Amino acid sequence: MGFFASLKAQQAMRAHGKGDIAKAKQLYEEALAKGLMESRPMLGYALLLIREGSFEKAMALLLKTQKAPDLTPDRKSQLFVDYAACCAKTGQLEKGVKLLERQHDRTPTGLTYQTLGYLYVEQYDAVNKPVAEELAPVYDEEGNEVPQPTKAERQAEIDAQWQEGVEKAFALLQASIDYDDEDPVCLDNMGQALYRIKGDKVAAKEWFDKAHAEKPGQIDSLWFLSRYDLEAGDTAAAIDKLETALEGNFSPLNYADRKMVEDELKRLKGN
Repeated sequence: MGFFASLKAQQAMRAHGKGDIAKAKQLYEEALAKGLMESRPMLGYALLLIREGSFEKAMALLLKTQKAPDLTPDRKSQLFVDYAACCAKTGQLEKGVKLLERQHDRTPTGLTYQTLGYLYVEQYDAVNKPVAEELAPVYDEEGNEVPQPTKAERQAEIDAQWQEGVEKAFALLQASIDYDDEDPVCLDNMGQALYRIKGDKVAAKEWFDKAHAEKPGQIDSLWFLSRYDLEAGDTAAAIDKLETALEGNFSPLNYADRKMVEDELKRLKGN
């Protein structure tokens, strides 16, 4: 890698830090064209691509970044987290989970606890639970119908596998709290798991309140707490929380994206 690639990368990171995204993208691309192989700016550009929704391009860059000679253990964890997030956003959630599970087993960090915990919530959200379908008849060579498990038997097998996954998810979520009981993301993950996986809104609120106390501007905590406000008939409080959420820095791993919050505010305000 040449001097000019490194220089362009430094300029790109400065532009990125100042919020000049268009200039940063141009400079990152120029640095890559000149042979950039430094993990810090490459990860920075990958994050920029992820935030703008260019997931496939980010994944290709992250794969290239694995070969960077200065890739430290912390940056490697960041790389796997970002790649797993891309998988989740491109319909490959299970692949992302497995990749991050392997990385977490090798090097557990606060970041892997945060991200894997959230991906588990996404994976085992109650709305995603499979339902057994009717099977078409199967016949042998002589034309005799081959006995198959009943729909109830297949659903029981699905339920058992699902419950095993849910237990794995909650074990990780509890371990993340044990690792850092003041981490607002991990606290929020536990709240979301109770809310979305188990449907236990009462227990979930305790965790959302804890997360909110640690980080008052955390987008997802504000979203879910606004749900409680609405249930209590306090629309003004819900609007206040959603307006605060809208000021936050949205990421692909937010349950509530910017449009979702904006649409809900319009609805509540009658616009």
